[in-house]
Amino acid sequence: MERRAFDRLGRRVSVVGLGTWQLGGDWGEVPEAAARQVLDAAVESGVDFLDTADVYGDGRSERLIGRYLRDRPDARPLVATKMGRRAEQLPEHYTLDNFRAWTDRSRANLGVDRLDLVQLHCPPTAVLASDAVYDALDTLVAEERVAGYGVSVETCAQALTALARPGVASLQIILNPFRRKPLERVLPAAAAAGVGVIVRVPLASGLLSGRYTEATVFADGDHRTFNRHGEAFDQGETFSGVDFATGVAAAAEFAALLPTAVSPAAAALRWAVQQPGVTSVIPGARSAEQARANAAAADLPALDEATLAAVADLYDRRFRAQVHHRW
Repeated sequence: MERRAFDRLGRRVSVVGLGTWQLGGDWGEVPEAAARQVLDAAVESGVDFLDTADVYGDGRSERLIGRYLRDRPDARPLVATKMGRRAEQLPEHYTLDNFRAWTDRSRANLGVDRLDLVQLHCPPTAVLASDAVYDALDTLVAEERVAGYGVSVETCAQALTALARPGVASLQIILNPFRRKPLERVLPAAAAAGVGVIVRVPLASGLLSGRYTEATVFADGDHRTFNRHGEAFDQGETFSGVDFATGVAAAAEFAALLPTAVSPAAAALRWAVQQPGVTSVIPGARSAEQARANAAAADLPALDEATLAAVADLYDRRFRAQVHHRW
């Protein structure tokens, strides 16, 4: 597995990581035994970057990872968590005292003295522009509660605001063939600043697997049911903000662009991995088989120029008008 650097952390990680939102429960229930199988399959496939958050299952995802790592002392992945969304999304809540409390909870959940990486979890825009917020994050590093900090954002404008800060080690943002706007300014700016880029929602909540039809039904507790139009949180987190029917049709078109032996999901991950400036792509997995298949995408040959051009055209025709101005 190729590994790339988080320059400001002094760490290198696998280009395909594992997103663990699924292990928290918002994609339907995943039993602990199945979660451990997912973690085992990922680690044994060369994945050494795990992304979680304090809000995934209200800490369940963090606790599962913590128990797993205690049972697997041979595994030494970089574990990134997030904070800020267990409180009401108001700028006045982003204080040093709250940061200490939130990171203390995550450290306990994960069973570590110091977090490898903590990320502000898609905070209000005003938070990303606040000098006091970054001073507080610097204090967490000085107190050795965290080794470094980053931000997870919804919009490209938010990303560019955060990238101007010298202490930011990582930037997490949605990027996939159905959400291409970060390619224009964000990825070049991150590369110039030496900030690692973590790509989330790389399969557009499963659309790019090519397995769904307009008749597909998801469980009531799955965000693809309850947040399809942004009812619970930012719509861009679910199906990358695109209309489901349009996404299903576009996914079929995407699959038709690929060589027969390459699955749409693997091709979408390979597309993200080969974008200049990307450090790691973090697809989720609900089974060991999915985790292994995701990791294997890192070894695929790069998509050729003709395929890349066709993917860009697909975005322009089907999605640009829907999503480009929003995120």
